[in-house]
Amino acid sequence: MKVETFTATILRKISDIGKSRLTFLAHIVHLYLSMRGRKNYLMMERYGKYSEQTYRQNFDKADKGFDFKAFNKELIERYCGRELVWIFDPSYIAKSGKKTPGVGYFWSGCASSMKWGLELSALALADIENHTAMHYDATQTQSIKGEESLRTYYAKLICEQAPELLETSKIMAFDAFFFKKAVC
Repeated sequence: MKVETFTATILRKISDIGKSRLTFLAHIVHLYLSMRGRKNYLMMERYGKYSEQTYRQNFDKADKGFDFKAFNKELIERYCGRELVWIFDPSYIAKSGKKTPGVGYFWSGCASSMKWGLELSALALADIENHTAMHYDATQTQSIKGEESLRTYYAKLICEQAPELLETSKIMAFDAFFFKKAVC
């Protein structure tokens, strides 16, 4: 089955979007899977079938109303087995500059030190039977200031989503960072 057809089938099932929007989103999924290297509007224009401006305009619309969690959940329900485990893992992203929202010092496992940049708190579902994992949700970690610790922030993220996560699996795996004893 072609990627566009597969994506369009799921999009029709989860949302009531117009034909042009559906075609664009199906094209984007195919483009992301086939592109190598950086993914920006200029590169999308080079490898895709739309102009740079069209990609900009459609991505602006996507930020304001497409439910990526519902799309990912439908994928998971359709293609994962019964033995599932939630996985939570924050990931450091290098970023220079001081005006980007959420920028701060975060732990980089590769560098084994705190680095200036961004962090993405990712939540995925591991399929034990099929030895695969599928992405579910990602949240940009906000730079923590004041009383709240980073672990407390992560715990709040998980607790906010707990009711919907428990529908799928009651088991969750965390990075070793979460098992360290808090220093007073």
